[in-house]
Amino acid sequence: MKLNDLFFLVQVVDHGGFAAASRALGIPKSSISKRIAALENDLGIRLIHRTTRRFAVTEAGIGFYRHAKAALIEAEAAEEFVREQLGEPRGLVRLTASAAMVQMALADLIPEVAALYPRIQISLVTTNRYVDLVQENFDIAIRAHRTDLPDSEYVQRRLGFSPNYLVASPEYLSKHGTPHEPEDLRGHQGILIDGTRTHQPTWRLRRQDDASVDVSLIPRLFSDDPLVTLNASLAGTAIANLPHGLCWPYIQNGRLVRLMPDWSAGGTTTTILIPHRRGQLPAVRAVVDYLAKGLAQRMTLSAS
Repeated sequence: MKLNDLFFLVQVVDHGGFAAASRALGIPKSSISKRIAALENDLGIRLIHRTTRRFAVTEAGIGFYRHAKAALIEAEAAEEFVREQLGEPRGLVRLTASAAMVQMALADLIPEVAALYPRIQISLVTTNRYVDLVQENFDIAIRAHRTDLPDSEYVQRRLGFSPNYLVASPEYLSKHGTPHEPEDLRGHQGILIDGTRTHQPTWRLRRQDDASVDVSLIPRLFSDDPLVTLNASLAGTAIANLPHGLCWPYIQNGRLVRLMPDWSAGGTTTTILIPHRRGQLPAVRAVVDYLAKGLAQRMTLSAS
């Protein structure tokens, strides 16, 4: 069994067909088809059903694909191990993160890690959706989440918890007044996440002594994008509930005011996710370790 044949099978499945794999690899479709046919002949089993109108991976093909992909990763890890003995980590590392995470930290950290490891190529894809790391061939995902992530086959490296702050612009506060206690928020306008009409949107505020209270504001704007919420609060639209890492620079320069400093308004946990086998590659480990250290430092500094 040839390793190249495993590679071609994985590419065909990942790209959803022979034509797409051919375009991605720059190899004639007929050449790829011949190699897959030879692999099936060696195995004595059909891996892919293909006609002029239909492409489908058989049940045996799905199982074989998973093992073939794992074998390719192990082969890559073996090659990287030898290269690591000869010098620094190298190779392509594919990373995905949300737009807010990129703006808060990765926009600075990615150039730093690229300068530190000149033989590593970093591909950053910015998206707010939860990607499937294995199916979409990502090495690393960085996620900020309000609730626990579901159990998965990924390795989860939690970096810490970041509280959210209630903030408003000086312009908004000059028009509507400054709330000093949770009860003062009654009648104030807020930028909220949930735009459904099934319930009254609320924020749960928590004090350092663990006292908590739910508050309701007048909905002024609904947005699940932290950057939109940030820009709206800077424009004086309403009071916002933002991660401190995102709003802290604007608090420092006076464009936003933190309200009721004794109270936090929920928060997010930052986690790095890695497919188990990809995490064995030296280049992936190097990028993960650097980003983990940098993100943890930024969380500590902005919280102090």
